[in-house]
Amino acid sequence: MTDLTSLTIAELRDGFRAGSFSARDIATSFNAAVAAAKALNAYTVETPDDALAAADTADSARQRDELMPLSGIPLGIKDLFATAGTDTTAGSNILKGFKPPYESTVTGNLRRGGAGMLGKLNMDEFAMGSSNETSAYGPVISPWKRSDGGNAALTPGGSSGGSAAAVAAGIAPGVTGTDTGGSIRQPAAFTGISGIKPTYGRCSRWGIVSFASSLDQAGPMARTVRDCAIMLEAMAGFDPKDSTSLDLPVPNWEAGLSSNLKGKRVGIPKEYRIDGVPEEINALWDRGIEWLRDAGAEPVEISLPHTKYALPTYYIIAPAEASSNLARYDGVRYGIREAGEGGLEGMYAATRAAGFGAEVKRRIMIGTYVLSAGFYDAYFNKAQRVRALIKRDFREAFEHCDLILTPTAPSAAFGIGEKMSDPLAMYLNDVFAVPASLAGLPAMSVPGGLDAQGLPLGLHLIGNELDEQGVLNAGLAIEERAGFSARPEKWW
Repeated sequence: MTDLTSLTIAELRDGFRAGSFSARDIATSFNAAVAAAKALNAYTVETPDDALAAADTADSARQRDELMPLSGIPLGIKDLFATAGTDTTAGSNILKGFKPPYESTVTGNLRRGGAGMLGKLNMDEFAMGSSNETSAYGPVISPWKRSDGGNAALTPGGSSGGSAAAVAAGIAPGVTGTDTGGSIRQPAAFTGISGIKPTYGRCSRWGIVSFASSLDQAGPMARTVRDCAIMLEAMAGFDPKDSTSLDLPVPNWEAGLSSNLKGKRVGIPKEYRIDGVPEEINALWDRGIEWLRDAGAEPVEISLPHTKYALPTYYIIAPAEASSNLARYDGVRYGIREAGEGGLEGMYAATRAAGFGAEVKRRIMIGTYVLSAGFYDAYFNKAQRVRALIKRDFREAFEHCDLILTPTAPSAAFGIGEKMSDPLAMYLNDVFAVPASLAGLPAMSVPGGLDAQGLPLGLHLIGNELDEQGVLNAGLAIEERAGFSARPEKWW
């Protein structure tokens, strides 16, 4: 029989519906692959029985001809999504042992679509990180290795590092991710897979552990653009429990896929040619421009003049919102509790000191500082004004183009531990991804090629508000022309 773990979601779906294999065959294959891949540290909790139960339901539904869009498809779920009765820790000590009695809207939508769950996926603590090294469960190891003969363990990116590694290693056909400043797109680029952050509000945030509420957005990660379209249709939709949810119908993105870009204009922002970026990143960007031209699009130079302020703006707004959101973790309602000294306040302090990791504490301190009396106007309010200028840049740019193409990240995957001592170098990983997050726009990374050390590099597409279809179509055009088929050699 075909190795089912090598198939895409679309291939699994179509093969299952054609009777080539059962849903139980699929679930059993992926459960075995998950159990054999512990060296990657991608899963924090494995739920093989959940995957098998959903598979049996799918097999029964097939006999009655009552299949749902994701019947027979087991998925990995980032540990930021509440899953009823299953540990939901956001990669943090402070939430260890927390089993929510409720399901997030997104995972509920996926379950109603017929999907099963293979387990919860490792991630940077509270989604704060670009390498998955801040997780309380230890770092995820990328399935990729450099081709230079070295054996250095590489990061899969972050914060959705477990999600990215799981798809790249074939231990999940598709996964959920979340993206606050690039946490779907950067790890997708590092591991040679696709991932899309939809327009802010497309997917409900209800039941997703909050990092920065005005930026957080769920999205799918998978091997192909088509798989991302399939998953996004199942994840998205209006949710009255989320006041920021968009009350709009969910388009049929898979049916609308087309790589014919005739008549489309692709913006190339001149400000994204950044000093110090490796030449092979710029060379891939140039190839991406030619691939889109070959698909019928016309490249045009555009300007996003406030791009240079995006990263500092993000690192004021996101920590400010995080410091507020994380105030709820005090040892009373969730997770661990440390008695401390000095009564209730002593318990709060001891619990938070023991429960949060260093990166989370750093961002809470930054956020508290920029929100403090005397500095609120100087930092937070000013950052919000700059954010408005960045959004205006995009609005004006889309008067001259339909899509924007940039690199996804300024480098290929780096080694575990190489940047942990330099937070600023780590933050620079999101330099290309953050502007679209601040503007709430749909954006996607698709693999474009390999660098000189045999590691994947991604191309980044940004679309106008609500134009996920345009982003997916351009992603498909690149996917077809790049012909990216490289996979990591199995060592785990």
